Amino acid sequence: MTTLVTIGLDLAKNVFQVHGITAEGKVLVRRQLRRGEVLKFFQGVPSCLVGIEACGTAHHWAREITALGHTVKLMPPAYVKPYVKRGKTDAADAEAICEAVTRPTMRFVAIKTIDQQAALMLHKTRDLLVRQRTMLVNGLRGHLAEFGIIAAKGLGGVKTIIEALHEAQDQLPELARLALHGIVEQLRHLGAEIERLEERILAWHRASDVSRRLATIPGIGPITASAIAAAVPDGTLFRSGRQFAAWLGLTPKAHSSGGKERQVGISKQGDGYLRRLLVVGATAVMRLARKDNASRSWATKLLERKPAKLAAVALANKTARIAWAVMTRGKTYEAPVAA
Repeated sequence: MTTLVTIGLDLAKNVFQVHGITAEGKVLVRRQLRRGEVLKFFQGVPSCLVGIEACGTAHHWAREITALGHTVKLMPPAYVKPYVKRGKTDAADAEAICEAVTRPTMRFVAIKTIDQQAALMLHKTRDLLVRQRTMLVNGLRGHLAEFGIIAAKGLGGVKTIIEALHEAQDQLPELARLALHGIVEQLRHLGAEIERLEERILAWHRASDVSRRLATIPGIGPITASAIAAAVPDGTLFRSGRQFAAWLGLTPKAHSSGGKERQVGISKQGDGYLRRLLVVGATAVMRLARKDNASRSWATKLLERKPAKLAAVALANKTARIAWAVMTRGKTYEAPVAA
């Protein structure tokens, strides 16, 4: 039988590599395709399994090829790499993808819809602007410090910095005033743009049932809830809450050999943006727990035995497991009844 069953597609900007095999493993197709030839090629072959490495354009091509009747599966590049026999060529990568997609233990990436990618783009743009705002604030503080004007760190000190700049107008040279006022103007534009993006994120959050249910969990607000709902289109892809937390990099990293088990902190693998949001939310919960010493909550009891930062990461791990349960069971969070 000479029918294509599995195809490995190595994505690129202009030149794509295809590797196709039969059910017996015989190679039928091994060729390059220009960008405009990709969809024409898949229109002319029978429905088959198509493997693609998850990358920047993978979700777009997965949607386009799926619409042609094929079954497309995305895989993390790190899981495909062990199947590359030797060397680094497009043909070797496509062959490795074709081999990896057929493995029964392979882990796959869910294909995101256009709406989910658009929502994630709001988050990524907001995160970029927040980092740029932090850079501008730090630059403004550093430049003013050169003239003996000191202000507090963080966004809380931004207002103080701007007020100090206006009060010291006569003390600063004209060139310095021009440069510093340019930074202040950029800060104002960034602040307005960040607020506009947050309003769009909040509107998307209100329109999403999953995001609203996630927001009922302590330590998860509209920003974190909408990010999780957009990044994880299907919670059932994870077998358990622990696997979801491990995907976020919140579980201990194992380094064991010879029967000796050793754990060296969290793995920090997976989505760093979601992990950071969960840890920040857990830190806020820990602050509230610290104020209530009489509480017998899990967070308060953990604080009695562990440092605050370690306890915050542990609470973020627990929050991630709860989020998985909320997504997969279709229910809202219910606080445990006190004994």
